[in-house]
Amino acid sequence: MGALNSYLSNIDAEAKTMLAYLTERMKAAEGVSETLKAMDQMEWVRRMNNIRSRAEEVVYSALIYA
Repeated sequence: MGALNSYLSNIDAEAKTMLAYLTERMKAAEGVSETLKAMDQMEWVRRMNNIRSRAEEVVYSALIYA
């Protein structure tokens, strides 16, 4: 059981790292910044939700479903 827990822990850490990296890259590429957040919070939230959803799909495809 220890090997399974170790494996799952490694996958979880890799997924979290990959999600954070992809989210930051997508934010930069699409111009989602703190300035946008200050000017139009609802637009910022909409864009961030979209980015997070797409990044999660990439992580799921690469690590979870693979």
